[in-house]
Amino acid sequence: MTAPSVSPPGVALQGTFDELGTPLRETTFVVVDLETTGGSPAAGSRITEIGAVKVRGGQRLGEFQSLVDPQCPVPPFVAVLTGITDAMLFGAPRIETVLPAFLEWCGPDAVLVAHNAPFDTGFLKFAADEARIPWPSYAVVDTARLARQLVSKDESPNCKLSSLARVFGATTTPNHRALEDARATVDVLHGLLERLGGIGVHSLEELSTFTSRVTPQQRRKRYLADALPSAPGVYVFRDAKGRALYVGTSKDLRSRVRTYFTASEPRRRMAEMVGLAEKVDAIVCATSLEAQVRELRLIAELRPRYNRRSKFPERAVWLKLTDEAFPRLSIVRQVRDDGGSYLGPFASSRTAERARDAVHQAFPIRQCTARLSPRKASPACALAEMGRCGAPCDGRQSVEDYAVHAEAVRSAFAADARGLAAVLELRIEKLAAQERFEEAAAARDRVAAFVRGAARTQRLAALTGCGLVVAARPRTAGGWDLAAVRNGRLVGSCAVPRQEHPAPHIEAMLATAETVTPGPGPLPCALAEEVERVLDWLELPGTRLVELDGVWASPAYGAGGLRGRYEVGDGDVVPFADKRGLRPGTHPAATWGAAG
Repeated sequence: MTAPSVSPPGVALQGTFDELGTPLRETTFVVVDLETTGGSPAAGSRITEIGAVKVRGGQRLGEFQSLVDPQCPVPPFVAVLTGITDAMLFGAPRIETVLPAFLEWCGPDAVLVAHNAPFDTGFLKFAADEARIPWPSYAVVDTARLARQLVSKDESPNCKLSSLARVFGATTTPNHRALEDARATVDVLHGLLERLGGIGVHSLEELSTFTSRVTPQQRRKRYLADALPSAPGVYVFRDAKGRALYVGTSKDLRSRVRTYFTASEPRRRMAEMVGLAEKVDAIVCATSLEAQVRELRLIAELRPRYNRRSKFPERAVWLKLTDEAFPRLSIVRQVRDDGGSYLGPFASSRTAERARDAVHQAFPIRQCTARLSPRKASPACALAEMGRCGAPCDGRQSVEDYAVHAEAVRSAFAADARGLAAVLELRIEKLAAQERFEEAAAARDRVAAFVRGAARTQRLAALTGCGLVVAARPRTAGGWDLAAVRNGRLVGSCAVPRQEHPAPHIEAMLATAETVTPGPGPLPCALAEEVERVLDWLELPGTRLVELDGVWASPAYGAGGLRGRYEVGDGDVVPFADKRGLRPGTHPAATWGAAG
């Protein structure tokens, strides 16, 4: 059966079997109910009765019922409630016997249904674990949860099984016996499924993600996903004028986009976005890494209204040590080819200011903003009298003497932050000893901002300094994912099918890879987020380096080794993952083969 043509909003659609997934009418449901000695298996309560009804397409296929010897007394109040007494359970089979029979009766493809399902499945899984019986990966439907979304308080004051049985005209009255309650739950299930069908829920996949917060107007837009492929890639929601509303990525484009119209979406702005959407474009990607990178680039290019992150990469700020006779620190938004040394990027000016203050406290770098000349003296400021500056302005410090401090700052930026950290740690200890805790906390936040910024810069620069990195990761189903990276920018990606040698694919990928012209600074060819995504992929266990042009290494005494010492002062100082240890190691040469 072919896919239906795209229809305008508001028109009822008859979905194909392909888009429906697993039709509810073809799903085998096992409606189960338990009686127990109490409310918690962890507290010692055990199962006393299992009752279940198997249904498909509205027809009852069979029933299962068995008392269970709980190996413990039945509390009096439970005996009164259920009518199950110790005498009734004498000689009954134990759960180690009943549970395997029940699971075999259910079959491997059944969907378990229960009223307040976490209670029943919790007991069953606990019993299976105790008896060392493997628990099948059943899908589970909770009729209580569905009822809370589909049954109004005008119809029923609560969602108890007895109340719902009256609402849906169940032929069996619940009486706290397992089989009778399971029979009543079957009628409740059929009543709920009938209501769900009226609002467009026809498949098991839609049932498992159903929420009443998805409006009928949203559900009617499911046709927007019809033409999308079931493949990994990037999707772009667009409004009636073609403007990008939202960009996302998924391993299955069609399935993910359909969830916006059928599944629970806790973000309120997404419901508003779906209401405006009139079209969804898809870009199929060879690998998950390519999809992640394309998503970042599209967000930066299109600046969709409903994407909150990565829209304004130009807002990132850098801490710069200028290139002049007497260098100084400056906070800038652009990296230039001007001989300066850069640290960052930072998420905000406030964080960059903290990092700058940390450097000023550790090194006697001038804090004035004027451009100084070694041939023309000018009056010194108060910092010189306080000993916090060598006063190169009035000639007390020569260019050569000042250069020692400037070089120490460059080293802290790029290679060794231990000196800066040691100075500030000593200051923090003194302030804490004097019970000046707020000042100590501020000093801690400053050193934390610098260390984390330096760790990020050094991690990014380690990769962006390599002219070419070719790497491969084994795919779950066999084969390889390949990536080519130039100066930190993803320039090529492809997937190698199972049982094929990667070498020809690598050659073809490099022949068609993007050519880049490196710019200045730690990020010569790509934005920081893209380089970090690439790094995360490269550092995953199992990734193999195929080709490396350059040296990919972190500094032995870099800031990455200091990050664990400092607690984050506030949400603006964001840690960046660096999964490489400081200790050097060797890796065996990769042996290529047809991954199977």
